[in-house]
Amino acid sequence: MLPLSLAVLVALAATGDSYGPAAANSATCVDLRLTTCADGTYNRTTFPTALDHWSCEAVEASSEYILLSVLHHLLEGQCNPDLRLLGCAVLAPRCEGSRVRRPCRRVCQGLQEACQPAFDAIDMAWPYFLDCTRYFASEEEGCFDPLEQLRGDLEPEEVLPSGLPPTFIRFAHHSYAQMVRVLKRTAARCAQVAKTYSIGRSFDGKDLLVIEFSGRPGQHELMEPEVKLIGNIHGNEVAGREMLIYLAQYLCSEYLLGNPRVQRLLNTSRIHLLPSMNPDGYEVAAAEGAGYNGWTSGRQNAQNLDLNRNFPDLTSEYYRLAVERGVRTDHIPIPQHYWWGKVAPETKAVMKWMRTIPFMLSASLHGGDLVVSYPFDLSKHPLEEKMFSPTPDEKMFKLLARAYADVHPMMMDRSEHRCGGNFLKQGSIINGADWYSFTGGMSDFNYLHTNCFEITVELGCTKFPPEEALYRLWQHNKEPLLSFLEMAHRGIKGMVVDRFGKPVKNARIVVRGIRHDVTTAPDGDYWRLLPPGSHVVIAQAPGYAKVMKRVTIPLRMKRAGRVDFILQPLGAGPKKSLPTLQRAVTRFRVARGSEAPRRDPAEQDPEPLGAHRLPLARGSKPWWWSYFTSLTAHRPRWLLKY
Repeated sequence: MLPLSLAVLVALAATGDSYGPAAANSATCVDLRLTTCADGTYNRTTFPTALDHWSCEAVEASSEYILLSVLHHLLEGQCNPDLRLLGCAVLAPRCEGSRVRRPCRRVCQGLQEACQPAFDAIDMAWPYFLDCTRYFASEEEGCFDPLEQLRGDLEPEEVLPSGLPPTFIRFAHHSYAQMVRVLKRTAARCAQVAKTYSIGRSFDGKDLLVIEFSGRPGQHELMEPEVKLIGNIHGNEVAGREMLIYLAQYLCSEYLLGNPRVQRLLNTSRIHLLPSMNPDGYEVAAAEGAGYNGWTSGRQNAQNLDLNRNFPDLTSEYYRLAVERGVRTDHIPIPQHYWWGKVAPETKAVMKWMRTIPFMLSASLHGGDLVVSYPFDLSKHPLEEKMFSPTPDEKMFKLLARAYADVHPMMMDRSEHRCGGNFLKQGSIINGADWYSFTGGMSDFNYLHTNCFEITVELGCTKFPPEEALYRLWQHNKEPLLSFLEMAHRGIKGMVVDRFGKPVKNARIVVRGIRHDVTTAPDGDYWRLLPPGSHVVIAQAPGYAKVMKRVTIPLRMKRAGRVDFILQPLGAGPKKSLPTLQRAVTRFRVARGSEAPRRDPAEQDPEPLGAHRLPLARGSKPWWWSYFTSLTAHRPRWLLKY
């Protein structure tokens, strides 16, 4: 018999480095019995692992495994379940036929690039066992993608009845997998004008999938308005989710059939549809089913957060600033203390989305009543539960709300006993705070932090309508949805450039008498929704003289009037400018003038998005450190950045 020490050496040589060539040919596969890793794409693993764990019990006791089990809470849902599945592929390597397969290096690198900011935000180092060079392999080495299941279909494809045209719309409730499949199939049918993309993940790891329609999907076109429609922010309010799924199919089919209205809309606008902002809450509501769902079951996300109360409260700050003269009350930055609270990953994803794309018009689709409301949603007096609290753009918001309500057959029904009959005297529209006041709403945040005007549409008194009611709901809302999308072409749009034709980014477009400015996009283009009438519009930017023009908005508009501005540097006289931008704008009366601008002390660069905690004192440990030290004797110092 071999001496014991020699036997151990022989055993080690046989196993070798668990990812080495020897392991690839001699691994012993065993059942994967780790709860945190149970939903991966494989169910067999081997020991020892690359981290020198010799059993499931050793893995479960490790600080690496504990980190994976709580990471979604630490990062508040960001990069979940991606990081957990990636880490499991290292802690419990995939074993197939006595061969270990390493996870793909490209997957690790892509995830590290996307998720590093989330670790930085909580002062945590990137975990050493997710070292993309050391523990991962290339395609040539036969790697596997541990995230593959997140990208594929989750349910078998339904077979539609034979003989149905490709324009067929199935008026039924859609599971998450069915919704994803319908959106991707629709984008494939209309690839020249549509594409799908994800803006992030829900707390439980579901993609927040968007389908966009535009003449050039995937890119912003100069002076083309960006519009978004969002459904299912409350998981149990499902009508908006289905309306947007139907709308996507309708826009695609009608575009292919040559419908001039739809073709004009898609060729002159960029439309983004997010049918479900809260897919986790929807799963809770759908488990009860239509007709059985309670008033609140599934309303919140998986963290039990109401997403329409989870946005920064900028309205209170607006009321504070509004009493001061010479202070800007638009593009209010997110206060630092907001990040110290619990911010849902869905909320973060939408805020990042709004920073990435220069949206100018939006609607959020809800359920529970039949009315269209508009900002502000927070009462200007904190003790008043109902109080008319208008924005500076009250006239424009009423026009936007009426564009929806006035063509909705049930909202125009004169019966006071119908759903929403109590709003009949107001024309089925209402100022949000005059209905009921609340803080942290998405519509107020859109208006006060960005250029976007958002209304809230309550689609009916039944939050989870039965399937047989969906077709009628679509018939009631199809025309209002199209009418609202066309409102993106009201008002003015144009370019702000310097005398050499170079775009001026973040220039302010001021409308005299309306204390709310919009700013130019990175390409120098802008959009300003305006009600009919005469307006004095001023363009200004630091280092340039103001330029003023008078415009008249007609009562009916099918496309926004173009008003361009050429800014001269301070102290410079008139110069020869680009002739293309000097032409008079048709249908507008224009008056010009200039004066030196006053630099607004409130102007500042927008704050970066991130879940910032209270700053660390020098030498102190992050807030999460005590949690790990209380659970394991092995202190994971590799998580400390300093």
